Amino acid sequence: MEDKWLYTISSKRSLINFNFREIWRYRDLLLLFVKRDITTVYKQTVLGPLWYLIQPLLTALTFTIIFNKVANIETGTVPPFLFNLAGITTWNYFKTCLTSTSDTFRANANIFSKVYFPRIVSPISVIISNLFKFGIQLLIFIGFYIYYKLSGASIQVDQSLILFPVLILVMGLLGLGLGMIISSLVTKYRDLKYLLNFGIQLLMYISAVMYPLALMREKLPKFAWLVEYNPLAYVIEASRYMLLGTGNLSKFGLGYTLGVTIVILFLGIIIFNKTEKTFIDTV
Repeated sequence: MEDKWLYTISSKRSLINFNFREIWRYRDLLLLFVKRDITTVYKQTVLGPLWYLIQPLLTALTFTIIFNKVANIETGTVPPFLFNLAGITTWNYFKTCLTSTSDTFRANANIFSKVYFPRIVSPISVIISNLFKFGIQLLIFIGFYIYYKLSGASIQVDQSLILFPVLILVMGLLGLGLGMIISSLVTKYRDLKYLLNFGIQLLMYISAVMYPLALMREKLPKFAWLVEYNPLAYVIEASRYMLLGTGNLSKFGLGYTLGVTIVILFLGIIIFNKTEKTFIDTV
């Protein structure tokens, strides 16, 4: 009778290798990585987890002063600060997922070279741990929402809010896919990590974080395609529609975003699986 082996070590692997059973077998390690990511980010800092609160509040305040007070961008009946806070809260989750996963191979080179486990566990743990940060920032948004609502602001949660977790899942998977692609490229082209922060800043401005999507189409129709072909813009617009009842919920935009996310995620898995075989020689 043939022996039933628990593990089979082989150099032959398919391009798309997303073994859910193996990932589930390493769930304890996944949870350990999640705990590590949460507890060590702001370890030995003065303010610690308060940075989760300070960053979105200061950013929303800055956007309100510059874009709403100086540039006179209208937000309808929604208070400008709350409008910006909604966009920033959603955007921050994608940004942290992308920046954290884009450094997977370099940051974990020591452990990857010594111990075997499914390498994709590491970027997945980042996506999960960032939900903790997102949850804190969402609570801050809810607090300001209640404050403005009691103050008489004309804001209303839309019934489509039930789909908000799906929207966040799409943001996380999109960040995961892009992060794995960039992380794989960084192993050979180190200067990409220096361009990443600059690229994220540019991406934020064409993702409708601080302005309504309709405003771009109205004021700069020749450049509106930069936003309309950006799947993140539809996610930001949809999140504000669900949370504040402003803007619109484009079915085409959400379908387009879902399609782009699936394509990028599969490309990320393929490139990540190919890179993990040889990255230790170049990192």
